[in-house]
Amino acid sequence: MLVSDLPIELWGLEKLVQGTGPEIELAGTAVNCGDAARIIYETPVNVIVVDLDGEIGIDAIAELCSLSPARVLVLTASRDVSVHDGAILAGARGVLTKGEPVAALLTAIIKIDEGEFWIDGAATGRIFFHLAQRRKAEYETPDQIRIASLTRRERQTIAEITRDASAGGRLIAERLNISENTLRNHLNSIYGKLGLSSRLELFAFAKLHAITGNA
Repeated sequence: MLVSDLPIELWGLEKLVQGTGPEIELAGTAVNCGDAARIIYETPVNVIVVDLDGEIGIDAIAELCSLSPARVLVLTASRDVSVHDGAILAGARGVLTKGEPVAALLTAIIKIDEGEFWIDGAATGRIFFHLAQRRKAEYETPDQIRIASLTRRERQTIAEITRDASAGGRLIAERLNISENTLRNHLNSIYGKLGLSSRLELFAFAKLHAITGNA
């Protein structure tokens, strides 16, 4: 299926696909997601080619993916990698720029129908990074994010404090081989990062989250 709200583009794509022979069969054309949904419900669709250069945005990709298991191929004149990456992250299986040879579009449709992705190596690295960052943000709690900001020395300070709650500042500083002034600086930094205000709160927080001296 072809989806584009640009009449000339849609007409040209339709003629191109219809002229390919039996390899690719056109299920229909749509100018918006509503039209696309109607075709999806009425006709089996394996690949949806979406033209992003009109008013149809990246959000339409996620909508189409929710309506059908058909694989989405994005077609655009834009060379902005954020547009390409955004399309893949929204659910598209490939992005093809309009500067590519006509044969590339037909090849991309076939490859995506066979279950492959149509993206370059550089895009793959960027997308894996985005997915990793998204997954990290989804699973990390605010406390975990704050804990991750601690330096190794700050973790060691916390570990020493929680090891012996009755120890005074001088003794803790000696064990860490630092001055009491340096210990106070470490504690002020730790309190600021964790949103705490006293050693008692720090002790409870560290025990709750099992903070160790390891980096």
